[in-house]
Amino acid sequence: MHKQFLLLVAFALLAAVLPAQGGLKDMVNKAKSALPGGLSEAEVGAALKEALDNGASDAVAFLSKPDGYYKSAYKILLPEEAQQIVSRLKTVPGFENVEEQLIERMNRAAEDAAAQAKPIFVNAIRQMTIRDAMNVLMGEKDAATQYLEHTTYDPLYQAFRPVVTEALDKVNAREYWRGAVMAYNRIPLVKKTNPELDDHVTRMALAGLFALIRQKEAEIRANPAARTSDLLKKVFARQDSR
Repeated sequence: MHKQFLLLVAFALLAAVLPAQGGLKDMVNKAKSALPGGLSEAEVGAALKEALDNGASDAVAFLSKPDGYYKSAYKILLPEEAQQIVSRLKTVPGFENVEEQLIERMNRAAEDAAAQAKPIFVNAIRQMTIRDAMNVLMGEKDAATQYLEHTTYDPLYQAFRPVVTEALDKVNAREYWRGAVMAYNRIPLVKKTNPELDDHVTRMALAGLFALIRQKEAEIRANPAARTSDLLKKVFARQDSR
């Protein structure tokens, strides 16, 4: 009975001296939200959102500039079924350089479309929950990229496809391709074909985008120098200590 009385007095005193900090209830709630390594849920969430935003922003900025796709490791090549067409057309007058012409035009279309990604990424990052953030922090080495790909691929495809189509038309790529296909289909004994460029360019543009984000994530996870803020350094140090 005496112990219970002393405990009641102690809690009453704590409640009396903690009004400026929001009272005993707030203190207890903050203690409950504390995570191992001295991190709070809010810090983990903010750091992961910052890392995702940095990686996505850098990837979009790089790929949407001139030659971002065309002269990089993310260069988009012709679909496999188109290789047969261009190899046969190289001997047809007017189509000697058909492959490089198409590749350049496809990559220009992807560069135009890449700028559409930023607001879609921002929206997905804002909706990240604390559970999402912890899963990303302590997950696989590309967990952040997986999260973005899972939450944004479909809306990105829907946003990219019409821009790719418009951009291909702007550089006459689809018209050029239709002419190439018609010329190919006139060659005796070939199997008639008409692979569409729009879907191929859209999917390959997204594959390059996520590959670059994955690279940015790997840098932040593996290289402390890539953690450009105190918050990123603190939170990813927790990952390092696993």
